[in-house]
Amino acid sequence: MLSIARRTAAGAAILLIMPLAVWISGWTWQPGQHTAWLKPLYWVTETVSQPWGIITHVLLCAWFLWCLRFRLRPAVMLFAILAAAIVVGQGVKSWVKDHVQEPRPFVIWLEKTYHVPVDEFYNLKRKDRGALVKEQLSEQQDIPKFLRKHWQKEAGFAFPSGHTMFAASWALLGVGLLWPRRRTVTIAVLLVWATAVMGSRLLLGMHWPRDLVVATLISWVLVTFATWLAQRVCGPLTPPPEEKKEIAEREQSGV
Repeated sequence: MLSIARRTAAGAAILLIMPLAVWISGWTWQPGQHTAWLKPLYWVTETVSQPWGIITHVLLCAWFLWCLRFRLRPAVMLFAILAAAIVVGQGVKSWVKDHVQEPRPFVIWLEKTYHVPVDEFYNLKRKDRGALVKEQLSEQQDIPKFLRKHWQKEAGFAFPSGHTMFAASWALLGVGLLWPRRRTVTIAVLLVWATAVMGSRLLLGMHWPRDLVVATLISWVLVTFATWLAQRVCGPLTPPPEEKKEIAEREQSGV
């Protein structure tokens, strides 16, 4: 358990670098910033949003199963553990959001710009919030159309970030489960992707840096337990002897 916690803690520390740096710097979101990056970042955030998030989840599950190459029964158990880790994380996120009820940055901006009181906004039903955003921004040309639609869809509370929990959980699962197999390229890609998802949430006006930090820490706790459980239920994460030669060859070739 201790070695797993150390691995996942190292991964979490890497993911925390960006949001902590932004938080400490005092940066605040304003619409119209980094416009050239908004559309690519929107595509990144969509890999976690519904329905694309389900596809991402299935593809990552399949890749993890292939990398670990467990037999059928342990593979089914691993699939269930991976799914449970993500679902539980989203459940925790929803519970915290409902209790903390922190407004999103773009909602604060709506209050300042269009005099839409935050309390009144969140007293509306979710569908009515989206309709209000659409109505208020119908003539706003400085906000891209795709971003306006995203705000209409994502009109809930901010703290913590569910997108971050999804992406960070997968990245940390990669560190926890795939590091013994030396799948360094996969781990690096997952960490970069998770960081990009986190950055997209900031620049799209959806979250504050603290939302990302807390979401990452919650993911670390859940993933550490999930990795330990996977090792107990599915067997050792270290490769069998017949795979060690393949891993050595892969490391030498840099793959």
